[in-house]
Order: sequence, then structure tokens, then C-alpha cells
Amino acid sequence: MFGAVMRDPGICKGVLERLLRIKIDHLEYPELQKSISPFYNQKGVRLDVYAEGSGQVFDVECQSYMIKNIGKRTRYYQSMIDMDSLLRGTDYSELKESYVIFICLDDPFDADLPVYTFERTCRESGGVDLGDKTHHLIFNAAAYKKEKDSEIRDFLAFVKNNKPESDFTRGIESMVQAKKFENTFLNEYLAISLHERDVKERATRAGMEEGKIAMCLDLVNSGLLSIKDAALKLGITEADLREKMEKQS
Repeated sequence: MFGAVMRDPGICKGVLERLLRIKIDHLEYPELQKSISPFYNQKGVRLDVYAEGSGQVFDVECQSYMIKNIGKRTRYYQSMIDMDSLLRGTDYSELKESYVIFICLDDPFDADLPVYTFERTCRESGGVDLGDKTHHLIFNAAAYKKEKDSEIRDFLAFVKNNKPESDFTRGIESMVQAKKFENTFLNEYLAISLHERDVKERATRAGMEEGKIAMCLDLVNSGLLSIKDAALKLGITEADLREKMEKQS
């Protein structure tokens, strides 16, 4: 639902301008679930909402549950966004100013701040900026009452409590209610749900298979199982098993 609502350029622009306290001259049609995988053998990333403005790119992630290593996640998302731009023919000197934004229902840092803004500055002199034009912002909806900016506070309160208190959030709520009855949204939601379930099932099967292989290799290494018997149990050739043993070592 978050993605479906943010697909509307007006709402997407309004959310970004309020959260970032900036004015956006122009915003391209927001792209949902944007997948970036520069190379076939490299771990890719799927962004919740990706949009481009005049000299700016925005990635907005909505987290309904606590995630680990959020700092490293923002770092990786940033690198994928830059790589995607470079592969499209952009020179590094032309990289757009970028914003990686996480909207969280709970506090990922336990510091009870409504907003965490991270930018690269010089440790020895706070007045020296690296100038890489990257901004990582993490919003903690649980601490919305502590936010002084009324527009940010109202939006975070809406995210946390699902109760609109301003004209802007009432407009979002109105669209949410309308989207619930749209066949297009329902079909997309079902498709994403089925895809996620398939991914989880494949991961579970892969995990079980890897666990079975690891167990057999441990038995072989401890002398409790012969290579021949282990290969039979795994349904592979002895040569393949020996290759796995070499990789493990």
C-alpha cells in the first residue's frame, strides 16, 4: 500500500518535501520495487520507491518491522544507486545528489530521536564537507511527539497510528481507502505476495539442501561416513563431493 500511494507523483513529492525540508522543482514518475543488479553474479537490491528529480535521486524505504544493520543497508543501497547511474553512462562527476530514506515504525538506534540524519563531514573540522552529496535519513515514527517540525510530526504520527491529523495526511488516507478497492492494486499485491512466498520457499529448500551437504561433509571429515556413502546420500558423484570438500577447506 505504501508503494501504491507513493506512486502518485503529487503525494510522493509532498512526502519528500516535508521529510527533507526542501523544495523539489520536478519529480519523475516514481518507480516501485526498482531492481538493481549490475552484474549477474552480484547481490542486487530492490528499492521500495525510487524517484528522480532535477539533479536528485530519492530512495524511500518503509520498514514495518525492526531490521538489523540498517547503516550497512543504507551504504549498500547507496552504492547500488550510484552503480546504476554509472552503468547508464553517467560520469562519477555527474552523479546526482542522492537521498536514501528509511521510514521505520520503531527506533533502530534506541536513542529516542524522531529523525536521524547522516552526512559525511570531516572529523577534525566540522565545517569541512566531503561534498559527495549523499544523505542518509532514518525516521523513527515511534518518537513522532518529539519532532518540532509540525509537518514531519503529523506525517510520522500518521505512519505510526494510521490516524490523519492534517490536510496532507487526510489526502493520503483518502487515497489508501480508494486503493483498497482497485483491482489493479489487488492484483499487484497478490502478485508480490506470491513472489515473496516463492522466494522464501526456494530459500528454505536451498537452506535445507546446504545443511544436508554440510552434515554429510562433517561426517566424512570425522571418518564416520565414507565418501562413497555420502555421495549416495546426497545423490551426487564422488567427484562432485570431493570438489565440495576442497571448497570447504
